[in-house]
Amino acid sequence: MYTDALTEEKIIVKRATRPSKLLSLRPGSRSDAAGKAVNNLILLSLPDKEYNLLRPHLEPSDLPQHTILQEPGDKIDFAYFLNDGMASLVALSHDGRSIEVGIIGKEGMVGMSLTAGLHREIFRTIMQMSGTGMRIRSEVFQDILLSAPSLRSKLGHFGLMHGMQVAQLAPATGSMALTSAPPWLLMCQDRFDSQLLPSTHDFPAQMLGTGRPSVSLAAGMLENAGLIENSRGTVKILNRKSLEAVACECYGVIQHFNGGLGLK
Repeated sequence: MYTDALTEEKIIVKRATRPSKLLSLRPGSRSDAAGKAVNNLILLSLPDKEYNLLRPHLEPSDLPQHTILQEPGDKIDFAYFLNDGMASLVALSHDGRSIEVGIIGKEGMVGMSLTAGLHREIFRTIMQMSGTGMRIRSEVFQDILLSAPSLRSKLGHFGLMHGMQVAQLAPATGSMALTSAPPWLLMCQDRFDSQLLPSTHDFPAQMLGTGRPSVSLAAGMLENAGLIENSRGTVKILNRKSLEAVACECYGVIQHFNGGLGLK
């Protein structure tokens, strides 16, 4: 009877769908003003008209590890579009402690406060893994943004997807290193496109809000399980599927949104 009632009312229940995948040109299909290949997914996804507005103002930038791009409270001088490498958004406390609240790679932009008309940063942004990218002066970027609806839409989409990922990772970050290390390593690899991640125990300890001994213990356990291999200054992911299996359930939700960010 219950089934018949549903049939009569013609109620249709649709399955939840994955976020639509960011459509973009192939990496290297575009170049900056200096003729260097562009790999940033936001820039590759823009229509030619809007990208050509940005192109003359994009300055190539080498971004070594530990380079600070922005400081909380400081005026934002540049927005950055990374081609490779990875930056961390870090919240600082009054007692000097820090904890990572987000990571950005080739899928997004550093300086998202500019999209809301703000001129000062909330978090410290530091290069966690060295890379390259392009920067554009903040006032030029904000002027162009007014006449670039696709750019506004893409950045709004990135901001939403990034916020959802941060919200999922928050319960693990700052907890036990064994809980927070697996999803952190997986998110790094999602953006770095390599089994080999340049990282020491000091940096993830600072980013995850845990002590270095806790990170060393977690790394040792993951290595003994055959999931990673620790070398001087690098971490190699040996078995991604198994690492996903031991990661907290938050990474499963994070991975769900990777397509929406243009990541694998």
